Amino acid sequence: MCNRNTPSLTVAREALRSSMDHAGFPPDAIADAELALVELIVNAWRHGRTAAPVVVVLIADRTLRVSVADDSSDLPAPCAPAELAESGRGLQLVQGLTHRWGADPQKRGKLVWFELDAAA
Repeated sequence: MCNRNTPSLTVAREALRSSMDHAGFPPDAIADAELALVELIVNAWRHGRTAAPVVVVLIADRTLRVSVADDSSDLPAPCAPAELAESGRGLQLVQGLTHRWGADPQKRGKLVWFELDAAA
């Protein structure tokens, strides 16, 4: 039996919120980034089969970049779920909440990231 623990979404969100607040991002941008972060962590857990995805938060030149690493080499792609589907909209949500997002293959797995500009 495989026992996977859920990632600590609370810890990741609190660290992101604190970093963005300290850098002067407005509350609505912080809320958008938190939701996008949760989507990427849940995707890493669910689809990347990674119990504890690595999260990196960088703020440079008033741009936030959040990266989530998982163990799967399968790159994500937005899909068009059926109207009543209960899942399948996460990447569309990330795309709508952030200014840029993407995925980069790594030696082991991949890195899925998004960026949010403070000025926008």
